[in-house]
Amino acid sequence: MISTIYHDHKGRYGYRRITLELRNQGFLINHKTVQRLMKELGLKSLVRMKKYRSYKGNMGKIATNILQRDFVATKPNEKWVTDVTEFHLFGEKLYLSPVLDLYNGEIIAYNIQSRPTYELVSKMLDKAVTCLSEGDAPVLHSDQGWHYQMKQYSYALKQHGITQSMSRKGNCLDNAVMENFLVY
Repeated sequence: MISTIYHDHKGRYGYRRITLELRNQGFLINHKTVQRLMKELGLKSLVRMKKYRSYKGNMGKIATNILQRDFVATKPNEKWVTDVTEFHLFGEKLYLSPVLDLYNGEIIAYNIQSRPTYELVSKMLDKAVTCLSEGDAPVLHSDQGWHYQMKQYSYALKQHGITQSMSRKGNCLDNAVMENFLVY
């Protein structure tokens, strides 16, 4: 019976799925028994390994880590941090892009969309710059997400006198304040 199920599914079913199939057919059998019998029969599922594939295409410009984990600001609009996060609400996937002012921990602007497009970040930035007063020139720190590497994003920051700063690759501690905010 195990061999029949295995071959009916072209070797794609492992012991767990075969156990479920047998139980659905009315057999009371333990998954360990199925695993042992499959081993004795020489039946092994064809498992496709999922490999990590980082983006290999043209990367945008990576900004210097100006913030250097110095999360203390002495005045409003001196240091901002941002990130993009995904969450689920009522079965729908949503993406949030907030900006947090390190002076008081306040979210000064945010944008929510159903897709993580560049518009998610650009609209957030449009809202954030409305908080700037004459002479404000904040540092805006982010990770190395693709949104923040785009030329349009860097250009928009320069237009508003904002200095771009990015975390080192794969180092979430460089943006710890925002990462901690997004956990809750």
